[in-house]
Amino acid sequence: MKAVHFGAGNIGRGFVGLLLHNAGYDLVFADVAEALIATLKDADSYVVHEVGENPQTHEVRGFSALNSAAEPEALTAAIASADIVTTAVGAHILKFVAPAIAAGIAARPADAPKLAVMACENAINGTDILAGEVRKAYAGADLDDKVIFANTAVDRIVPNQDPDAGLDVTVENFYEWAIETPPFGEVHPDIPGVTWVPDLEPYIERKLFTVNTGHATSAWFGYAAGIEKISDALADPGVAAKVAAVLVETASLIVAKHGVPAETQAAYVEKILKRFANPYLPDTTLRVGRAPLRKLSRNERFISPASQLAERGMGRAALLEAMGAGLLFDAADDPEAVELQQLLGTASAAEVVAKVTGLGIDHPLYADVLAVVEARQAN
Repeated sequence: MKAVHFGAGNIGRGFVGLLLHNAGYDLVFADVAEALIATLKDADSYVVHEVGENPQTHEVRGFSALNSAAEPEALTAAIASADIVTTAVGAHILKFVAPAIAAGIAARPADAPKLAVMACENAINGTDILAGEVRKAYAGADLDDKVIFANTAVDRIVPNQDPDAGLDVTVENFYEWAIETPPFGEVHPDIPGVTWVPDLEPYIERKLFTVNTGHATSAWFGYAAGIEKISDALADPGVAAKVAAVLVETASLIVAKHGVPAETQAAYVEKILKRFANPYLPDTTLRVGRAPLRKLSRNERFISPASQLAERGMGRAALLEAMGAGLLFDAADDPEAVELQQLLGTASAAEVVAKVTGLGIDHPLYADVLAVVEARQAN
């Protein structure tokens, strides 16, 4: 069995790649980072360190690596003979890897089994995004005869690594990789550790609106308070109270929309907060708070749950306050933070809402968000 994974960074090596390796797949990493690929080519193995209450160490061996920009023919051949293709590159990068995937699919033998393609991104239905881009790049009419596109939901905290760690990766010892079963029919790949589900939306929204919303809230309020570490931010009573209030609101949506028992969601929230506070993960408010433009966009972790709550006439005040904290995130080394601050200083509040959040003026959340932006610009 062979798997080609796009994205040889910390998540690719420490999460998706690890599980595929443990499942017995010959693993091919594809990336455009020349130095990283060169290091992987020279290495026989790397180590994944799981930290937390039950620390473990895993050695990953038997992988290969390709520079997806410099070695297109080899990449095409690898995909043509693969069973699975996965990505962990960021949803906005999927359009750039899609042509390579399309080329690999086109090169597959006529009698080859269908290729399973799964985007493992922090995005709702990331594989649908990837599939749309692959369809644009694929010239034939037989794509659906050659490939299965399946959406996934992934959850594992992988902080910035020690500069001297090399290829080794430190991760938390919790993870969840949920994959939808309908595209596969009756038989799906055997990947130990994967949760196979008939309906992925509850898993995606539960994760995105709890883990990602809560993590960014912790970062933005912690950053505003001058706190460096996420664990220290959660130890601050003021920050902790704001994060808890946000997660009460998103939990109310999960319970109302997906029928999750309130006590089940409450237990999930409690587990998530313990994960954020893990003292063994040297995560920072600066890292987690990055990319505020993406995190404040229409289908992301703040606007999406808040808009759905507004549509139901439910409370969203804590989420709006967290968005306000996001508008204050001004890290000079984050291009999105710089762009956001420039936009706030030059555009009208209505223009900011339209460009950043994508909300229409007739949406029930629009006036709330407009007020948040106006308050930010007034200070």
